Amino acid sequence: MKTIATRNHWVAASLGAGLAIAFAAAAPAAEIKLMTGPQGGVWVPLGGQLKDMWEKAVPGLSVQSLPGAGIANVRGVDEGKADAGFGNSISTVDGLKGNAPFPRAATNVCNVATLYPQYYQLVVRADAGINSVKDLKGKGVTTQQRGNTGELITGQLLKVNGLAYNDVKASFVSYTDSVTQVQDGHAVAFGLGTTIPSGAVMDLAAARDVKILDLSDQLGEMKKLNPGYTLVTIPKGTYPKQNADVKVIGYATHIVVSCKLPEDMVYRMTKAMADNIKSMAAVNKAMEKLTPKDMAEDIGVPFHPGAARYFKEAGIAVATN
Repeated sequence: MKTIATRNHWVAASLGAGLAIAFAAAAPAAEIKLMTGPQGGVWVPLGGQLKDMWEKAVPGLSVQSLPGAGIANVRGVDEGKADAGFGNSISTVDGLKGNAPFPRAATNVCNVATLYPQYYQLVVRADAGINSVKDLKGKGVTTQQRGNTGELITGQLLKVNGLAYNDVKASFVSYTDSVTQVQDGHAVAFGLGTTIPSGAVMDLAAARDVKILDLSDQLGEMKKLNPGYTLVTIPKGTYPKQNADVKVIGYATHIVVSCKLPEDMVYRMTKAMADNIKSMAAVNKAMEKLTPKDMAEDIGVPFHPGAARYFKEAGIAVATN
């Protein structure tokens, strides 16, 4: 009886161990949440590209894509609600410093790679007689939803021109709704931060004549609010009936992750991005000439050790936490 009992115990233990191994093999090695952007923006399809390449590069990794926005993504990663996300250099630096609208300084946000420049575009109806930011007083202005970097910049532009949201008829909605409001005449201006050409602006320009305000005279005052602002050029012909270059406020889009993610995982994620530039450029042409050196640009956000390891192999030294 003792021998049979011992044998049965051994069989049961073996079956239990086998099932445990089987379940372990079937379960993903890790699951991470990636915060992207609002519907209609480039971060959503680009997030799909990252999901595919990261899952192939990291054995057993499962990536869950979530909607987000520049400021919300940094907060989400810092607060542990997400593991990775798209960010904008200016708002991420604000997050690390604890500047408004962040409630406190972020301590769990590490840089992975810079991807491409972003362009803040203030699009106005061509027939509205709007030639400067100050002309928007009392007019309908639509911008991105709260928590988006484009909305933050819209508010700052109004501020440096002696205005506030209370001085305009402000609306904080999606790209699609913003386009509809300008098309229908409920708004004369649409402020957004994104790449060029913007699909939303192209849709709007296809429905009615619009123009993009030149913001070169705003840079000085804007840099007092955030030194990360730069001046970038939207080349003529980017949009229908755009017959001249337009200078606007610029900043950089980058990928941030939780500083707590394993070094090897982030190393593989970074390498996968560098190895798949063409795939990402298929979504956003601004990335066609992206190089590891560009990805390692110092934007004032320390790199994750895993990303730093990849860049070191590429002969590039970067600052880490």
